[in-house]
Amino acid sequence: MTSQQELGYEVHQPEGGVPIKRWTRGVAVEDEALRQLENVARMPFIHRWVAAMPDVHWGMGATVGSVIPTVGAIIPAAVGVDIGCGMMAARTSLTAADLPDSLHALRSAIEAAVPHGKTFGRRDTGAWDEAPQAVDAEWRQLAGRFAQITGKYPKLERTNNRLHLGTLGTGNHFIEVCLDEAGQVWFMLHSGSRGVGNAIGTLFIQLAQDDMRQHIANLPDRDLAYFSEGSRHFDDYVEAVGWAQDFARHNRELMMRAVVSAARRIIPKPFAADVEAVNCHHNYVQRENHFGREVLVTRKGAVAAHRGQLGIIPGSMGAKSFIVRGLGNEEAFCSCSHGAGRTMSRTQAKKRFSVADQVRATEGVECRKDAGVIDEIPMAYKDIDAVMAAQADLVEIVHTLRQVVCVKG
Repeated sequence: MTSQQELGYEVHQPEGGVPIKRWTRGVAVEDEALRQLENVARMPFIHRWVAAMPDVHWGMGATVGSVIPTVGAIIPAAVGVDIGCGMMAARTSLTAADLPDSLHALRSAIEAAVPHGKTFGRRDTGAWDEAPQAVDAEWRQLAGRFAQITGKYPKLERTNNRLHLGTLGTGNHFIEVCLDEAGQVWFMLHSGSRGVGNAIGTLFIQLAQDDMRQHIANLPDRDLAYFSEGSRHFDDYVEAVGWAQDFARHNRELMMRAVVSAARRIIPKPFAADVEAVNCHHNYVQRENHFGREVLVTRKGAVAAHRGQLGIIPGSMGAKSFIVRGLGNEEAFCSCSHGAGRTMSRTQAKKRFSVADQVRATEGVECRKDAGVIDEIPMAYKDIDAVMAAQADLVEIVHTLRQVVCVKG
């Protein structure tokens, strides 16, 4: 009989729920995250079990680093409000020797090419003032389906949508220039569906809670309010979340093209930027077949890792990142972690660390080193090497990347 040690995961059995399979050996799991997982595991429509990735930690609505397979129901708060958030990476034909001695000009060019961050007032620097032609061309591919959604939910029309397409955002979203183990240059970025995705997520989380107001007291957590398959809001949510996930993919593709164009203005040597490319979500839901049944798989801070499928697992600022290939481990519903995972909140990080700590932690990386990014300091995250060791039966490492330039929102 195969032991849990050989399997690479531990099984936690909550009272009144399905098992929780945890790929967390060698990494800490906070009690709050475990309680969230237990609450999800007690829902009556979970298929087989819940899987927890090694970067698992407490999250708003549902545990970050969780994989939740459901039959006949969907939980909007489990997907969250950053719908379709994910990663894109592109390997270029450049090598480290082709980069300029000073990387500040490259960072400045990227910052000028991609709106990022957020400012309040008449002009938000995180959005387009006027959308470039490339953005409008991508928006035309999305506009028809968006009109169908706003026809039913008019308030979504007043969101940041077209002018957020091709923009980075804030928080842990980033653009990086990296070098792999062979010295090849990669561009990598992290973003999602921006303001419109947030508005879609917020709206349907509230609708789920409203629909269940007679039963919400019976739920282990009000954030677990759900839509049952066949209901109007279920179908509308599946339509809207699918659109937001497509918006997120287009958003990353537009930014990557802008980053490449910016780099070509700084680096005189001609180069190809499509040697190898990966574009993957890590906050999303889709239909998949597992253990002989079609289910809805919600990955909240987790990446699909079907056999042979490429994915991206970034470390924190100043740490290494990985391009991985999925091993198709069905016990984890063919998934892996989406990063290192936080060990403390943003507020805690700002209280505990200083700008001097940030400068030391990001030595050798051309990036912001000020009070505005202390919440993203590497020490606020788990050790990425421990996270990768805990999921050796989920993915294999194809490339190891280290950052040399990082642009934060």
